[in-house]
Amino acid sequence: MLLASVALVALGVSAAPAVAVREQRQDPAEEAAISIRMLDIPASRVQDPRAQVYIVDHLKPGTTINRRVEVQNTSAETQKIEFYSGAASVENNAFTVPEGRTGNELSGWIRLKTATMELDPGERQPVEVELAVPKKASKGERYAAIWAQVTSAKERTGNVTQIHRVGIRVYLDVGPGGEPPTDFRIEGLAAEPGVGEFPVVTAKVTNTGERALDMTGTLSLTKAAVQAGPFKVTNGVTILPGQSGQVRIDVNQALPAGTWDVHAKLASGTVERTATGKIVLPVAAPMTVATSSGPSWLVYTVGGIALLVLVTLGGWYLVRRHRTQLA
Repeated sequence: MLLASVALVALGVSAAPAVAVREQRQDPAEEAAISIRMLDIPASRVQDPRAQVYIVDHLKPGTTINRRVEVQNTSAETQKIEFYSGAASVENNAFTVPEGRTGNELSGWIRLKTATMELDPGERQPVEVELAVPKKASKGERYAAIWAQVTSAKERTGNVTQIHRVGIRVYLDVGPGGEPPTDFRIEGLAAEPGVGEFPVVTAKVTNTGERALDMTGTLSLTKAAVQAGPFKVTNGVTILPGQSGQVRIDVNQALPAGTWDVHAKLASGTVERTATGKIVLPVAAPMTVATSSGPSWLVYTVGGIALLVLVTLGGWYLVRRHRTQLA
């Protein structure tokens, strides 16, 4: 399998041209100690934003792949870092990981070739990851996480130990043949009061494909010559196949009262869908956004009648011309 990497050679596998990969960092509210990011992604997924920050793949039973992640010490002190894989699941439209080092089937297929390392301030090092799918693995998508963890020393005045960890999600689909499709539809837009004077626009998204979704996207508003946004999706929603979830977009800008045109553009990986409608500001209570509709039944009826008349006149003309030629 070809890999795209920030290095020219990756794990002895021919690499595609270098690709810039976004770094996966911890919550900005937390004190930075370490960060982790992907180094290698499949060449076939270079355009997939999810594959640049997570391990997202489809493999046949009996397949083994290798990836690299990079960990960096972002603190001002030398850090001893531990590496391990752990369980994950999708619950209530959220990618969920348990406390501690609980494992599952997929985490048992993952082997990190480095268990621990020490990094000086600012230093970064790659870590090789091997994922081996058993030959008898059943069909389906599985979830796990790869963790880099720092454990602080116990305080002299107590027994409190602080654990700081950052991770990379793993979405692995197993089965014969090609990868299952990824798709979704936006079933409606709504608006509700937000914090203070700012409204919140929500979109109901239904996963119509066969792989989990990680929803991202933007919302833009237009009123005559005035434009606002784009405003980004503010909640991390992961939706399982066949299920629905609410995508939330905070409109964190004061806007004049009146009717605004709404344009929502949502995506999961390379799959993108849009929805449009109208919203009346300010939003005093939860409301359904008036979405743009297609031609009404009357338009289709009039169009059908016109087409029938044209066909009738055309037939009458051809018959008359044929009779004239015979005469």
